[in-house]
Amino acid sequence: IKRASGRDATNYTELHYEGYAPHGVAVLVETATDNPTRTVANVRNLFTKGGGNLASTGSVSFLFRKMGVFRLDPAGIDQDDLELYLMDHGLEEMGEGIGEKGEAQLVVRCAFENFGQTQAAFEQRGIVPLSAAHEYICLTPTVLPEEQAKEVMEMLDRLEQDEDVQNVFHTLA
Repeated sequence: IKRASGRDATNYTELHYEGYAPHGVAVLVETATDNPTRTVANVRNLFTKGGGNLASTGSVSFLFRKMGVFRLDPAGIDQDDLELYLMDHGLEEMGEGIGEKGEAQLVVRCAFENFGQTQAAFEQRGIVPLSAAHEYICLTPTVLPEEQAKEVMEMLDRLEQDEDVQNVFHTLA
């Protein structure tokens, strides 16, 4: 009866953590957790072991811009026509990208406030995005030599492996 009434339901809280990876790379971590104490300890530990440090709220977020990101299959889409159409529906930038499996994708970005308007524009055109989400886009990328970048990527990979971490955004170019 408890389970059916939802009394055993777990409440998840979305939290953001900010910090710096080695060599001054800013990192923004999105988490969803039922135990914030455990999550902050895990995230702090991963930053420390990776040679970085957890920072206070607001110390890194100004380096990112929250945007709506749509990924499309470019097959059968007239990109120039779509770009002109979307300009009236919140489009900020559009370009080509590569998916997780190496497939070509069309990436459309809009201000997060225009997410619904842009999504409605796709629906009006009968276009179904492969994915639609928000992302924090880096405003000032950090360029590092290959060896230092490898250190940073190792720390970012460990962060992404944590069960409570949903997304990791960084300034590494």
